Amino acid sequence: MDYLSKFINYLQATKNLSDKTLYAYTGDLHQFFDYEQDVLHPDICSFVSYLSSKLKLKDSSVRRKIITLKSFYAYLVDTEIIDRSPFVKLKFRFKQERKLPKTLAVKDVSKILIHFDNVDISRLTDFAKCEYVRDAALIDLLISTGIRIGEATAITLNDIIISERTLLIHGKGRKQRLIYISSPITWNRIVALLKERKLVNGNHLFINRYGQPISIHGIEYIYKKYLKKAKITTHSTPHYLRHTFATNLLANGADLRSVQEILGHASVATTQIYTEVTTQRKKQVLNKFNYRNKL
Repeated sequence: MDYLSKFINYLQATKNLSDKTLYAYTGDLHQFFDYEQDVLHPDICSFVSYLSSKLKLKDSSVRRKIITLKSFYAYLVDTEIIDRSPFVKLKFRFKQERKLPKTLAVKDVSKILIHFDNVDISRLTDFAKCEYVRDAALIDLLISTGIRIGEATAITLNDIIISERTLLIHGKGRKQRLIYISSPITWNRIVALLKERKLVNGNHLFINRYGQPISIHGIEYIYKKYLKKAKITTHSTPHYLRHTFATNLLANGADLRSVQEILGHASVATTQIYTEVTTQRKKQVLNKFNYRNKL
């Protein structure tokens, strides 16, 4: 019996999980099935020991796989395939590793922005100009809003509410939120990109040279390119910009709840009326505390 496929179909139908989460569940269970000969009567402790001792996985990875298995066996109990979950009397303890978020120094963020400001567009070819306009809008948007790079790739032209200087962001778990662009410079770069985009087919805001939505790897490549152009030698990834944004909001006095909402840790309605209600407080917070406004 194909327990894995049935379980994944069940999750897809009832839990509204993202494709990325379903992929992680599938990978975890494939690994477990390869190890465990009798799935209906498993030796969970042996598998966990194998993950920790043999594969040397981090506690966070082992914990995630245990959560996957607990969910899987709860499903088997609910569907009456087994009478009792093997996790009923099992408890696992792990060291809680607390990592500080990695940020990019504000002076380095400023260097990237200064590079964009110093580019002479008149000296660029048409293709180079299109790339510059896209890259400047993309990197500045990451700096100014703290959105995830996966969220940036998903932005469509229909997600832009021009009258509100607001973007509809499609976040994790299919949750949506509205982000107000508080920096006039960032907004002007997005407007410049919109003018360029009128000349190209496709519905996504950020596209590659083939007219397809830019990928996460594409954003990582662009980010590395401009680190080099700005002569920044310290290692960082685009995700550092998200941490930098959040850290500076809090450091400048923004309240935790507002920052949590802006980062996408809570859902938000997508109607125009609700937009006017929810963005007012976000506008106040971002206008007052966003470090990008002063660069």
